[in-house]
Order: sequence, then structure tokens, then C-alpha cells
Amino acid sequence: MRQLGQMGTGVPQGVRRRGLGLGWAQVADALAERVPVPELERIWLLAPLRQEGREWGTAVILRHLEGDRRRVYTATYMMTTRGRDRGQAKITIDEVGDSPRVVVEDVVAGVQERSGDAEPPTEIDPREWYPDPPEGGSVEVDYQGGVERREEGVS
Repeated sequence: MRQLGQMGTGVPQGVRRRGLGLGWAQVADALAERVPVPELERIWLLAPLRQEGREWGTAVILRHLEGDRRRVYTATYMMTTRGRDRGQAKITIDEVGDSPRVVVEDVVAGVQERSGDAEPPTEIDPREWYPDPPEGGSVEVDYQGGVERREEGVS
């Protein structure tokens, strides 16, 4: 069973890297419910914004289709970081459109520009979020102690 926030990156405990943490873990789980993990090709992360007990994060995801075509998604989260609702998040995944592979980096630059983020996005390998992608069967996710079991391919 994979626990949220404990994605298999080989990073020593206590060391934070971009793309790790409860908000990103919840995005990764929501994305895996919507997009077949083996089709994920690239993931870019914009720096999360923390303010007044909340954290916002945005990712741009590239999914491989047939041939040279790619589907682009944005995934965002808004997570409460303080108080009794700490750790609760709203996750949104939007399909932005299809694009030839050669213009995808321009699309990512456009997302960065619209977000107002001064830092360029950080690219992570999808295996940082999905070290052992499921090939069918069930997925178990531990949401702070409560285990939810889902059958792959079943709504």
C-alpha cells in the first residue's frame, strides 16, 4: 500500500524536493484516477505558493497519445496547511488540449507566464510520483489512516 506523501524517490527522510509532500501526493493520486499512468510522459511543477494557512500548486502534465500527438493537462491543488482542516485539499485536473510534441515546451512557458511565477517550472520524471505503476488490479491509498481501496478500470 502506498501512503500519501511517501512517493518512492529515494530521497532521504527529512529532505524536501519539489513535487513531494501531501499536496502533490493528492494531485498524483487524482491524476492516476483520470489518466493511465503508463501514458504519462513529462510533468512540470510550478513553485507552490503558501499564504494565510493555505498552499496552492500547479503542475503541467504531458500524456503520450499516438504518433507525435500529446495531450496536455494542468493539475492544481489548494490545500489547508493549518487548523483542524489541515491536509484537506481541492484538486482540479483540466485537459488543456492536444499538441504536437515540438510545441509542448511553449505551452508550458505559457502556463508559467499566466501564473505569474518568476521561477521556471521544474520538470520531474513521472516515476518520481509513480515508482511502480499499477498494471491492473486494485490500488490502495492511505488517506491519513483511512484506507480507500479502488478497483482499476471500475468507476
